[in-house]
Amino acid sequence: MKSVSKDLVAASCIPLVLSILEEGEDYGYSIIKKVMAASNNQLEWKEGSLYPVLSKLEKNGYVNSEIRTENGRKRKYYSINKPGKSKLAELREEWQLITTTMNILWNPKTTN
Repeated sequence: MKSVSKDLVAASCIPLVLSILEEGEDYGYSIIKKVMAASNNQLEWKEGSLYPVLSKLEKNGYVNSEIRTENGRKRKYYSINKPGKSKLAELREEWQLITTTMNILWNPKTTN
């Protein structure tokens, strides 16, 4: 498995989490599994990395959370809200610009 720099993982955490939550409410362990599946197991997050991101998103008003008990076990579910959807749209535009720019710079002969 190829390692991705911590800086790049940190920069991508918020858009990845918001993208997953845009599909529907979810909880931490499931979010980790979805990131791993989407990256073909190339991005391996730990719970210690994800929960501060979820906490920050909640503090900044982009997600809501609700604690539920399932099978005698408490689990915190997160859902994206309207400000979170606006933030995700903004992040998509930023990442698209970066991706387009990198593709032009890395593949100059195919973009002319």
